[in-house]
Amino acid sequence: MSKSIPAGGASRRILRQPNKASRSALASLVVTVAMIGAGAQTACAQDLSALNGMQFFVTPYLWLSGVNAAIKTPLPRAPEVNADVSAIDLLSHLNGVPFMGSAEIRDGPIGLLGDVLHVPVGANITTRNVFFQGGKAALATNTGTAILFYRALDAPTQFVDLGGGMRAWGFSANLTLNPGLLPGQSVNRSAGWGDPLLAGRYHYDFGNGFGLTAYGDVGGFGVGAHVDWQVIGTVDYALNSWINLRLGYRSLNFNYQASDSNLGFNVHMKGPILAGTFRF
Repeated sequence: MSKSIPAGGASRRILRQPNKASRSALASLVVTVAMIGAGAQTACAQDLSALNGMQFFVTPYLWLSGVNAAIKTPLPRAPEVNADVSAIDLLSHLNGVPFMGSAEIRDGPIGLLGDVLHVPVGANITTRNVFFQGGKAALATNTGTAILFYRALDAPTQFVDLGGGMRAWGFSANLTLNPGLLPGQSVNRSAGWGDPLLAGRYHYDFGNGFGLTAYGDVGGFGVGAHVDWQVIGTVDYALNSWINLRLGYRSLNFNYQASDSNLGFNVHMKGPILAGTFRF
């Protein structure tokens, strides 16, 4: 992820500042995007005890994720923007009301997990006010994940779920550099794709309300992204029969290159997650 804009002459001087500023906005979006796809999987690895009949689980969550990303752009003077954004940077760049949430319906050994996330991010671009007089970057991300699980192992203290599904991604980006010695540049781009996924999760109950959950998925396979994968681990505590609290760590990663343009993302997101699962 340590790619950089090609060095050389004026091009390097022109782009170094926009690169740093652009990364806060562009990467913030990507970070957020990932919050979507990742959040559903971890928080919804529930079921500390098996109940008869259909069950419904709702999980709000907070993922304090940082992001490392290399973002390819159509700008000839900035073909690639490198990003390294902390969770605090991400929160400071929200320019709208985000939405994130996940739910699962389970009936016997079959479970259907879904997660949806919308995050709008924006930031001003600061430059040395020579070649460009600052600018703005705005990004919006929408992600949805759906996994159909089958409970392959169901024991009193542990369970294993195996399944498959897909994760859909949608990006829209607007990057503007104000004119200075060079004319202003503005680029509007959008991208959307869907990735097939193979997924699994494991839960172990230690007793006294405490448990451990691990989740992982892998996909893309060149159908949408070249690769799309994540791992999540949480320590769980059951306050009662219908509320579980979870604290853990998540890493979500994907590498996507648009087939009809030079727009691409290589993104790594990781950070702690706090979630609560409500059982109905």
